Amino acid sequence: MASSFTTQTARQLGLHPRDLYRMRDSGEVLELSPGVFRRADAPSASMPDLLAVAYRVPSGIICCVSALAIHDLTDEIPGTVQIAVPRRQRPPHIAYPPAEVFRFDAPIFEFGLSAVDAAPGEPLRVYSAERTIVDLMRRRRRLGEPLAYAALRRYLRRRNARTPLLLDMARTLDVLGPLRTALDVASAE
Repeated sequence: MASSFTTQTARQLGLHPRDLYRMRDSGEVLELSPGVFRRADAPSASMPDLLAVAYRVPSGIICCVSALAIHDLTDEIPGTVQIAVPRRQRPPHIAYPPAEVFRFDAPIFEFGLSAVDAAPGEPLRVYSAERTIVDLMRRRRRLGEPLAYAALRRYLRRRNARTPLLLDMARTLDVLGPLRTALDVASAE
């Protein structure tokens, strides 16, 4: 059995839910979220909340402030796991860990997709640093302009900052003007 798994996966392997919950009660497995478990003897997950949400919404992509934290572009500790789903998909309701769902159009949904390991051998789907900054510019009124501008400035201080890629993504996601203005302001500082 994999390090992390769902109740459905355990059932497919022949494990009855009553046995699974007995294993949870005895400490053999840990419950990350309702219906998502992790073997107690598995290596520690560096991002257990994100891992739990990823198992609950396999088609989802970690985005916005949660993605900023993964890419070390903010010191803010997200109070919720922010996840994107395709617009036509019914948004999931996840009480624990708390999750906030964003709905993106299908043509741009997987644009800028990357992955990071939340635990050894368990990758998470997450937007790239560049896509995350562009999304923050797109949602700057909802998530806050200071957050978007601070993330952009922090990104630009990196040695591997790719401004042309950032501009191309902004053009594709129809936020080139605001991003270009923010780049001008950041370069003047």
